Amino acid sequence: MCSMISPSDNTHTHTHTHTLFSLIWFVYFYSVRCVCVCVMHHSPAVCLCCGAHICTRLSVCRSELQGETKILKLKNLRPKDYANYSCIASVRNVCAIADRRVVFRLTNKTAPASIKLLVEDPIVVNPGQTVSLVCITTAGEPAPSLAWTSGSGSLPEKSLMKEGVLTLPAIASEDTGVYSCIASNNVGNPAKKSTTIIVRALKKGRFWITPDPYHNDDNIQIGREVKISCQVEATPPEELQFSWLKNGRALRSSERMVITQTDPDISPGTTNLDIIDLKFTDFGTYTCVAALRGGAIPEISIDVNISSTTVPPNLTVPRGKSPMAVREGETVELECLVSGKPKPIILWSRADKEAPMPDGSMQMESYDGVLRIVNVSREMSGSYRCQTSQYNGFNVKPREAVIELIVRYPPAVEPVWQEVRQGLGRQVSMNCRVLRAHPSRVLRYEWRLGSRLLHAGTFDSRDDTDYIVRSLVREGYGEYTCDVINEVGPGRCTFLHKTPEFYYDTYSPLWQNRPRVYGYKLQWTQMNPSAVDRIMAYRLGIRQTGQQRWWEQDIPVEGNIQKGELITHNLTELIRPEAYVVRLTPITRFGEGDSSTRVVTYSAPINPDLREFHCSFEEDPVCMFTQDKNDDFDWTRHSAATRDTKYTPNTGPSGDRSGSKQGFFMYIETSRPRKDGDTARLLSPTFNVAPKNPYSITSPPVYCFSFYYHMYGKHIGSLNAFVKQKGQSTSDAGPVWSLSGNQGDRWRQAKISIHPTASFQVIFEGIRGPGIEGDIAIDDVTLEEGECPDPPSNRMYRACISMVTKP
Repeated sequence: MCSMISPSDNTHTHTHTHTLFSLIWFVYFYSVRCVCVCVMHHSPAVCLCCGAHICTRLSVCRSELQGETKILKLKNLRPKDYANYSCIASVRNVCAIADRRVVFRLTNKTAPASIKLLVEDPIVVNPGQTVSLVCITTAGEPAPSLAWTSGSGSLPEKSLMKEGVLTLPAIASEDTGVYSCIASNNVGNPAKKSTTIIVRALKKGRFWITPDPYHNDDNIQIGREVKISCQVEATPPEELQFSWLKNGRALRSSERMVITQTDPDISPGTTNLDIIDLKFTDFGTYTCVAALRGGAIPEISIDVNISSTTVPPNLTVPRGKSPMAVREGETVELECLVSGKPKPIILWSRADKEAPMPDGSMQMESYDGVLRIVNVSREMSGSYRCQTSQYNGFNVKPREAVIELIVRYPPAVEPVWQEVRQGLGRQVSMNCRVLRAHPSRVLRYEWRLGSRLLHAGTFDSRDDTDYIVRSLVREGYGEYTCDVINEVGPGRCTFLHKTPEFYYDTYSPLWQNRPRVYGYKLQWTQMNPSAVDRIMAYRLGIRQTGQQRWWEQDIPVEGNIQKGELITHNLTELIRPEAYVVRLTPITRFGEGDSSTRVVTYSAPINPDLREFHCSFEEDPVCMFTQDKNDDFDWTRHSAATRDTKYTPNTGPSGDRSGSKQGFFMYIETSRPRKDGDTARLLSPTFNVAPKNPYSITSPPVYCFSFYYHMYGKHIGSLNAFVKQKGQSTSDAGPVWSLSGNQGDRWRQAKISIHPTASFQVIFEGIRGPGIEGDIAIDDVTLEEGECPDPPSNRMYRACISMVTKP
């Protein structure tokens, strides 16, 4: 804890109330640090700030910078209040850490920092120069400390800083940005002054040709007009200047050769050469030269050839090159034949959905019309568009072609691996389900125990296969596999049968509402307790994965263990997100028995007891909601303050559910390239319904599932809500709530009472309507234990679930 802040100068006394602050003691974190003192010299109030960092222990002491700030406020400052104030942070000698003390000296000379920059703003320099930024203090008591920061987040690696002077040797284009000098003396707010460094540069020269913009003609013809455009990127842009050459000779603007550089209709950094009434003598090489005033930066020159052979581009797909079928993992080349002079750059992108290209970008360039994809994956199946670029070519309507890529891959199945623990004589059922495969026809399956074939067959109308062991014998323990096979190869489900130690565990780690630790509930049965001497205790061993040291403790057993009896023990203080190896050994009076081990793995908190869950999407990640990977597009997290609605002003909310423009919500963006009927699904984390009895649920709980929705716009599609229980697919679950069409520009609330019998997720599905004014939004998703309090106004009977929709 941190003691109260008080004067250490005993010659001064006053009756101000001191702030006593206590801190919660969190496990595993140590360190102490005082943060700041804030004094407003000409104000009747003084703020002193103290930051304290706390420690405790599990097995070793570790430092962690994590603390909080405490404030002592002195009102109506008087002369006798000028004194030394001490902040003492203490962890009561835990981990042998002594108390820490910081003294704040408050005098009538105490004043906040003030600084001055001895530089121009902005500073324009050439690459390679050395730049020095000088910052001096003009006021402050105690003396301020000076530091420099960059708007990019970190100073260049080569920068040097000494006594307020920041030196940038051999400056480069990437060093362009805002640099700030910050002075701090823990009195008031830090002082800050900034300047901008601009490094002169020229880059990215390109051109395009526009044949006769007034006659809508794609060919260059004698007697018509031709426009040549040249564009470069310049820093600073106001220093950019252009000149034109024809066949190496300077070209001046005339009635027939019009040169423009300041036309408001053209892009910044662009010059145009308009050749009016093209003549045969105008054929030749035109050169655009870009330079920065003052020199020192190399010029960029771009040659454009205009002749009778200059023709617009054309794109075709070679015969037999679409569709292209390839096995997963192979290399494929998609080819578009491109013609034209000059030959344009080809841009490749996905044509069937808004998805990145294999290199992670949304668009890839090709100079020969070939897109080469190495190590093709199944996610790369679909349509690819090749399209001409307007740069380094003609400024005409883009030419494009589409190639279909088919990736053949072995079946994807679930579960890929599952541990099965069951006692002797009991029935075991295993199910292997096909998720997807290409080709999907003529799928066959083979069930094996080890290398022994148990059963084989082919799929008909089903997409899964079962194997049942009626009565488990000792020889039945082992690894069962189910191979689902197509012409590309097999997909495998694996089931590992073990003796029933750790027979029944909680579905997931216990969420303890603590930021850095989690717990796990171990439950187990002894396989056959009557066949061994009485078990007096269990020895529990635990170690963090990747480490060698084991921590052990004995768990005593009172009385005899009955067959099938469930024994439990809570593991606590596990550090998230670490995984642990747990070893359990029975102990009799004759010694230790056979050990059984398993790995305890952390997963994100999912309210295993589910008393209450609320998500307003204010933080990212969004309450562990995830996007469905098998839908057409994604939900978007946004606020009204950052969302751009200038193209679709008549749809979507103008604020979050509370009316705040700064608050966040989730919505589906229905502008292009979205199409009518496209779906976006948002999946909640998995919520547990943890039964007291591991074998059955006799009285399933009921929960109230509610959310706010906003469906405004003339093209609104549909919003569906699903409750998907463990083992179900979304299509099997069916919607528990559904609404379509324009509901007006306001938020409304939906409430649904649900009765899950297994762990479950809630899923929101937005379906795009016939146009772009169809944005659908959701906010404030809540799950609470108990029936929804309001009576339903509409009913949808589906698996004992009722629906309530209210404004």
